[in-house]
Amino acid sequence: MQYPYAKLCATLLLTLLASAPRADEVSVAVAANFAAPLKALAIAFEKDSGHKVLPSVGASGKLYAQIKNGAPFELLLAADDEIPSRLVKENTAVAGTQFCYAIGTLVLWSAKSDLVDASGDVLKKGTFEHIAMADPKLAPYGAAALQAMKALGVYDALQPKLVTGESIAQSYQFVSSGNALLGFVALSQVLKDGRIEGSAWIVPARLYQPIRQDAVILNKGKGKPAAEALMNFLKGDKAKAIIKFYGYELP
Repeated sequence: MQYPYAKLCATLLLTLLASAPRADEVSVAVAANFAAPLKALAIAFEKDSGHKVLPSVGASGKLYAQIKNGAPFELLLAADDEIPSRLVKENTAVAGTQFCYAIGTLVLWSAKSDLVDASGDVLKKGTFEHIAMADPKLAPYGAAALQAMKALGVYDALQPKLVTGESIAQSYQFVSSGNALLGFVALSQVLKDGRIEGSAWIVPARLYQPIRQDAVILNKGKGKPAAEALMNFLKGDKAKAIIKFYGYELP
């Protein structure tokens, strides 16, 4: 006599399972400066959606080359707005999905607590052997560093001392390891619990073009629920709070 009831319960359970959204994975190409924020965002996103984020970190220029060579990325979080726009024009990214998720901040940083002064005058003194920066051709933060040095009139004097990394992550590694006494990095890389470790000068925004960081869904992510869900999550208040916590401005 209990069989019809059990059969009904089983049918309802199967119906609920079939209608429930399926957890999936989304492959994200992310600019090196945004690796730590994305890690925090991924935890919150997975908790909310069940979808898992699979990040691949690198310089924006290198990620662009990988995408053009067929890398299986579904979403790009770039360190500029130029590369996502180029991918849309080249029909490699989905038109209408590009948006600015953060505006980056450039800092001159040293692991030594008493080296970098609050006005950046250490650049004019030049009392150091090496200064690190990201490759301006590959990394927007490197391009911003170059613009700032030229605006300050110190680039020619500093050029022999420059140690160039492929990405802003390598620039940070040069300084944190002591291979360079100071260098240009992203504010997000040196913030720990809302405070800067070491010594730093936040480079005035007037010295470089705004670092507008755009996201875009790539063709391999077109129509993928996890990719679309992550893009929507990045536009929400929870994501914005995390992004701002890591030292970025919001558009």
